[in-house]
Amino acid sequence: MSITFKATRREQQGSSASRRLRRAGQLPGIIYGGDKEATPIVMSHNDLYHQLKKESFHSTLLTAEVDGAKETVILRDTQWHPYKQQVLHIDFQRVSAEQVLHMKVPLHFINGETSPAVKLGGCLIAHVMTELDIKCLPGNLPEYIAVDLANLESGQSLHVSHLKLPEGVELAHHTDADPVVVSAQQSRLDAAAEAEQQDGSTAA
Repeated sequence: MSITFKATRREQQGSSASRRLRRAGQLPGIIYGGDKEATPIVMSHNDLYHQLKKESFHSTLLTAEVDGAKETVILRDTQWHPYKQQVLHIDFQRVSAEQVLHMKVPLHFINGETSPAVKLGGCLIAHVMTELDIKCLPGNLPEYIAVDLANLESGQSLHVSHLKLPEGVELAHHTDADPVVVSAQQSRLDAAAEAEQQDGSTAA
């Protein structure tokens, strides 16, 4: 997927200039990294606000068209107003084909409704993690990582080590831990009914 956004170089800088831009419906930002100096930019707030609602905007390579010149970037940070639906500032980082990226990508859970845990065990699927830290070259950056729950049984959990990563993608965890990604848990009602049934059997 290719996502392009347009921007212009921002000449005026500082807090006062940024406030004026925001009042005019503009969003100040910056593009940094690579072998170039940081470039202050300004964009349409509404255009970027709607882009930020897309999951893919946060985890794929983006094309920044600044005054007609195109650069490949990734989203690095956004600053939001404490209570308004307003983006105050946005940061992008330049990338090159040879540069290893450290990114967070979303997890997409598939086949949950047909898993034995849900279909036969009546379990609830608890999504402990919703994104994963990875390392890869830009050309291998996945839009998301699929977590297949087709064989998940009641009471089981899937850990990070169980995930099938795309070719060229590595985990970027800094510890030796193997955290839980998803688990199948009995609902409280089912657990209570099972406990009641066991109590009745014991009494008999």
